[in-house]
Amino acid sequence: MEVITSHEVTREWREYERTSSTVLSAYVKPIATKYLNNLTANLSKLGYNHNLYIMQSNGGITTVEDVKANPITLIESGPASGMLGAVVLGNTINKKNLIVLDIGGTTAKCTLIEDGTPKIVTTYNIEKTKTQAGFPILTPVIDIVEIGNGGGSIAWIDSGGKMRVGPQSAGANPGPSSYGKSSKYFTTTDANVICNRIHKNYFLGGEMKPDFQSLEKAAKPLCEALNMSILEIARGVIRVANSNMVNALKSVSVNKGYDPRDFSLVVIGGGGPMHGAYLADELQMPEVIIPLNAGVFSAFGMLMSDLRRDYIRTDVLDLKTENFEIIQKVFHEMEEEALVAYQRDNYEKEVVSFEYHLDLRYNGQEHSVKLKLKTLENLKIDAIENDFHQLHKKRYAFHLSDTIIEIVNYHLVAIVEVNKPIIAKVLPKGNALSVALITSENVDFDEMGVQMSNFYNRDLLEPNMTIDGPAIIVESSTSTVVPPNHQFRIDEYANIIISKKQ
Repeated sequence: MEVITSHEVTREWREYERTSSTVLSAYVKPIATKYLNNLTANLSKLGYNHNLYIMQSNGGITTVEDVKANPITLIESGPASGMLGAVVLGNTINKKNLIVLDIGGTTAKCTLIEDGTPKIVTTYNIEKTKTQAGFPILTPVIDIVEIGNGGGSIAWIDSGGKMRVGPQSAGANPGPSSYGKSSKYFTTTDANVICNRIHKNYFLGGEMKPDFQSLEKAAKPLCEALNMSILEIARGVIRVANSNMVNALKSVSVNKGYDPRDFSLVVIGGGGPMHGAYLADELQMPEVIIPLNAGVFSAFGMLMSDLRRDYIRTDVLDLKTENFEIIQKVFHEMEEEALVAYQRDNYEKEVVSFEYHLDLRYNGQEHSVKLKLKTLENLKIDAIENDFHQLHKKRYAFHLSDTIIEIVNYHLVAIVEVNKPIIAKVLPKGNALSVALITSENVDFDEMGVQMSNFYNRDLLEPNMTIDGPAIIVESSTSTVVPPNHQFRIDEYANIIISKKQ
């Protein structure tokens, strides 16, 4: 039997959340420990004798032993790595303000990156839906909004006779009907196949052919219920899925005081590039960025992650100049704790850097706002107060300048930078655009109608090319849809940049 005490999981207050976090950590600990032990043993048998690090939900990596001690830090670690990869991408191409959307098989996840920094929250609800609060956990997580809309999301008719898409999913097995394993579910992927946005000869990178017989059988109940053709059903499925994802993007931007028009949209995952241009249009975002290997971009994010440990402590205290030494003392104690942990892993204190955050609120409030301190030495309380007022007004549309500000939590981030792959520019080979052209076929673009479109092999497109849509760009892990009245260019790092024609 695994035994975990709550102080090992978190030192933040709120008893229900602490209990939930501890119970969930204890529940998954035997499974996580067994998996990690097997992974370590098998890598050792293969001759791997270097450090092994595991991705966390906070956007950093840590040791196997740390994860085994508190495995809830793994929750959302997959999408978190994709979001961190987008941060690195943005810094590389000098795009600091991004909204990132990761569309996989079951879900779509998004986050907002401001000035090159993702938002981190320390309270997160897993399995949260519109009707259920889910299970709260107290652990640092990149602030991700998740909805049940992915390539495998199932189209269905509700009791009012309206079409819905998701949150139910066909998963990987049996998967979309176009896989040919079942004709029970009509999914978002199937809709894209019907519209020829996924070419039949390049389905799953050309490794298999879509099963159109299963597709038609799966769509039949929908066609009969709504008295529509299969093409009309496919259009409707994509339209509903896009609407759901627009709402998710609004929840990380508009709902939190950000104007999406000030951000570029980065789309990753197998489904992201198929829907990105439509979502950007709806929110009037200036451009869509599709990185190399977008379908497996989370793996890139893991490679670009640093070692990270978070230390959080609750100690409610008024934000006053006379409490300056107390604030410093708490952070210095946490620094010592972090240095001991890193020295245990053979990292000297000289390589450890720190970030300092305070969770602040107005006296009498329940919620708090996380504020990053510019420095720990020579703290200026007036400057912190002013920064908090501005942040609170941005988040909640008001501030209370004459109200006492309280410190709720101290949050220390301890980081050790690791060696990372170098992101190199791609040198043009001098190929003509015709080399990348695969075929030209009709593609259905919903309200824009059926239009003759060029299909391009992404691997043969070169930097500095600018091409008008409509077009479909094919690669092994996804397809990118460039609608009519849009154009795309290939930048010096081989990213695809889609924008509306001027």
